[in-house]
Amino acid sequence: MGEVPRPPACALARGELTVDDLPAGSSVLDCLAVGRVVTHEGAGVAVPEPGTTVSVDALTVDGSAHGFTLTVAADGTVSYAYEAAHPEAVARARADAPAPCTDGAYSTAGRKEYGTYEWFIGDGPLPGRLSLAESRRAFEDAIATITTSRNDCGYDDTVTAKARFLSTTGNEAGIDRAARCTRRDGLSVWDAGDIGGEAVATTCSWSRPMPDGPEELLEADVRFNTHEFPFTNRPSGGCTHAYDVRSVATHEAGHVFGLGHSGVGHENLTMYANSFACSTDARTLGKGDILGLRSLY
Repeated sequence: MGEVPRPPACALARGELTVDDLPAGSSVLDCLAVGRVVTHEGAGVAVPEPGTTVSVDALTVDGSAHGFTLTVAADGTVSYAYEAAHPEAVARARADAPAPCTDGAYSTAGRKEYGTYEWFIGDGPLPGRLSLAESRRAFEDAIATITTSRNDCGYDDTVTAKARFLSTTGNEAGIDRAARCTRRDGLSVWDAGDIGGEAVATTCSWSRPMPDGPEELLEADVRFNTHEFPFTNRPSGGCTHAYDVRSVATHEAGHVFGLGHSGVGHENLTMYANSFACSTDARTLGKGDILGLRSLY
């Protein structure tokens, strides 16, 4: 018997693609789409190899959602998951939201770190003009807030997540100047740079399916937008528009370990999509943040 013919390859245009150019159900193998950038409402990711999921999550100045997930199945079939946009978020006041220790809202991204999250710091300038040593302390403290479920609500730590800083690296976070996820390089890097005008910080995560349970995290990169936004490690009474490094880092670490955004109406939780300038509130977790971590770990 002869070989079963394959369907013809897709005719994709040059340049960036939209989700309409590469619709769900398409084959990235037939379409020769691996490595191509696919965008949706301003967010973008490079198509990963089969058997891989890539997600982009952005922290924004108004709490509006900017992110989506692209999954390539083992056979090359593509599927998408979208974060619901909430443009009305800018009009809401934090005072209208429940207190962090009474708000049990959370969402998860369908992935987790099954082992130890091993991460690096890029060798370029860092947020808040912090030194390498200061940045490491701030990032480690933020990550530890997630792995130890640090809170002021009286909840014990039952989260089993683990992390370890390895070293500095010349590699960069896989995030470009438009806050899009590029191809992963196997190193989880935290750094700073230009990622466009809307994202205060962005996390790109890559994962793969597991037989039972959430997907397994392969790599998670974090970049602070120091081109558009000022950062500080010590917000003071004179602070007007700088973002607290540790608050932003704690939010991004939440994405690393599988948390999604808490959504409109939950502005006082760490995983709300805005950490709020000059605020240190997101340095500790609220009830929903903790419940989300417990559901994963």
